[in-house]
Amino acid sequence: MDQFDAVVIGSGALGASAAFHLARLGRNVALLDKAAIASQTSPRAAGLTGQLRRSEVMMRLARRAVQKIERFTEETGEPLVFFQPGSMNIVRLPQHVAMLHKAVQWGKQFGLDIDLIEPAQARELMPFLHTEGVLAVSHMRTDVYLEPGQLPLGYARASEKLGATLRPHTTVTGMVTESGAIARVLTDKGEIRTGVVVDAAGAWVRLIARLAGSKVPLVPMRHQLMITVPLPGVRTGQPIVRVIDVNVYVRPERGGLMLGGYETDPLPYDDARLGQGFTIEELPLDLSVLRRLADSVYDQFPVFRGVALQEHRGGLPTMTLDGEHIVGPAPGVNGLYLLGGCNVGGFSIAPALGEQLAEWIVNGRPSEDLSRMSPARFAPDLPQAMLVEKCRERYAHYYNPLPVLPVAY
Repeated sequence: MDQFDAVVIGSGALGASAAFHLARLGRNVALLDKAAIASQTSPRAAGLTGQLRRSEVMMRLARRAVQKIERFTEETGEPLVFFQPGSMNIVRLPQHVAMLHKAVQWGKQFGLDIDLIEPAQARELMPFLHTEGVLAVSHMRTDVYLEPGQLPLGYARASEKLGATLRPHTTVTGMVTESGAIARVLTDKGEIRTGVVVDAAGAWVRLIARLAGSKVPLVPMRHQLMITVPLPGVRTGQPIVRVIDVNVYVRPERGGLMLGGYETDPLPYDDARLGQGFTIEELPLDLSVLRRLADSVYDQFPVFRGVALQEHRGGLPTMTLDGEHIVGPAPGVNGLYLLGGCNVGGFSIAPALGEQLAEWIVNGRPSEDLSRMSPARFAPDLPQAMLVEKCRERYAHYYNPLPVLPVAY
């Protein structure tokens, strides 16, 4: 029987980051995935960062994640191509103007390089943006974007160079506890003895946790984006643009423009739909959703009307009731740690969250106070219908409201 200090289940951005940081702290790690390494939701993400968050700790973590992306090759020895043109928040409704002003003040208070800019300046930065009807714009200068598959694959390869064992196409079938603590992980390739399991299985987090007798209140939700064919005038130095009232984002990608967003009636996935055999390649996509989102920003981005596409993709990020991640020890099972509830923004903050969880496991506590992300913060008997409805609502209003006030936790 194989033995490891820690087993990480799920090789997306969160799991691969945790595996790398555990290996860097000297732990003998196995990184398991039922599919190929870094092949499920993470490479289908939008690959953009957003450092303006709703709490001080999240602001620090998001900023830390960007810093780690900037130094990724230095830290891991793996290549990472990224672009850092910043991001802009576009406000079109009068009731959102004051919110944007407060959000900018909030960001500046915590050291973010953010300011309000004039719509004409926004047009200079992103020439495809038409500013008629734009009431206010913020510019966060250090946000980055990247092709997302690079990040988890880079962390996985870097962890392997540090001695970690990668086990793709390995399905976890059970977990054995002894005296309430993790003792063994059962897979279709044999048993593994370990005292620490990190459940970072993405859309399958709940299914994996249940094998150890733990409940995780989150809901996988389909998220889609599209990328146009190459267009004249698209440059990698053009910033990410977020249109707040309709929850739409736009950025350059492979010579074209990417558009994604948060539909008002999102499609949740329950355990029956998922199952261990389901893979993201089987996720049904609906281009009409993105066409409607494109229509909602037609006044600002008429370029998307009827444009040909080079890619339409989607994944299953996981939503929580309060929009916060789930990070830390699972209640009632010693040695089981949860790393999920990405709430669509988990990819961009994965470098920092993986680092924090590794510190927690090795040192007994993280350097940041992650109590607001505790898996124990939810009621254990929350009705499933209420969970799904609240998570759908959280998804549908992802950009709105903006962060406007410091939140003390």
